[in-house]
Amino acid sequence: MKLGAFAFDDPIFLAPMAGVTDTSYRVIAHGMGCPLAFAEMVSSQGIHYRNEHTMNMLRTEPDERPIAMQIFAKSARMAAEAAAYIEELGTADILDFNMGCPAPKVVRNGEGSALMRDPKRAEEILTAIRRATRLPFTVKMRLGWDDASRNAVEIARMAEAVGVDAVAVHGRTREQFYSGSADYAAIAAVKRAVGIPVIVSGDVRRPADLKRALEITGADAVMIGRGAQGNPWIFPQLIHWLHTGEELPPPTLAERAAVILRHLDLLVGYKGEYIGIREMRKHAAWYTRGLKGSAELRERFNRAASRTEFAEILHGAWGV
Repeated sequence: MKLGAFAFDDPIFLAPMAGVTDTSYRVIAHGMGCPLAFAEMVSSQGIHYRNEHTMNMLRTEPDERPIAMQIFAKSARMAAEAAAYIEELGTADILDFNMGCPAPKVVRNGEGSALMRDPKRAEEILTAIRRATRLPFTVKMRLGWDDASRNAVEIARMAEAVGVDAVAVHGRTREQFYSGSADYAAIAAVKRAVGIPVIVSGDVRRPADLKRALEITGADAVMIGRGAQGNPWIFPQLIHWLHTGEELPPPTLAERAAVILRHLDLLVGYKGEYIGIREMRKHAAWYTRGLKGSAELRERFNRAASRTEFAEILHGAWGV
């Protein structure tokens, strides 16, 4: 799959996830072989006002390139300004626009998946972004607002017409949030309708899921969201399966512990100890999810206040 000057032989991408795909996790995912990570969504309004938190979210590291930066907006002017600023900043290689976030606070403001209900405004925004930047430009969307208004095909055709380089489609409506199963047949309809690359998103956690998603949709790439939470090993596992048809063994406890502490060190380095420790608690719970004693580990992580305590918890539980 190609996006501008970038060619991806193993197009298994990390999806943008608020509070998850920050610099620390993107660096880890890239280190595991993820060829392209999408950053957590950034407010165009925050860029306009040079909000300190927003500006920090635009930071990237050399060893996570190429990277896709995702913005969200409700006005064409703000979206175009943000796109131009990101290109000028030079910290991103691909620009992505969010039309899929189902969060109430985003939708209430007319952003995210709310734009699926307003195709005219969506077209104005995408056109303005395309005119504002030369970066490869992608859009992430859902199937529609609800089952009565599934319009992903129409939105994808419009996106292609205004010059969007690829569309990523999550196989649920906004009304579904993350309930039920991703509708791959609906994504296949999008793929048949456009000539630009289509990225399938939703419910890919293991090789069998990847096989089914690609076979049904005919998509050019796969975007991994919740399946990557606490599981950066999903990228080498899926890429290895693509090349060999064989499944890699799961990571050992020692490998898990090493990545947990590496992730913690990165978080503390970027955000300081107080914030880094507290943000690591949810990641540590994901890293240990499904393992023996995970509930007890989660409780202990939630009380940990230092790197030393995290290391002691892991050593006490796993002997590593």
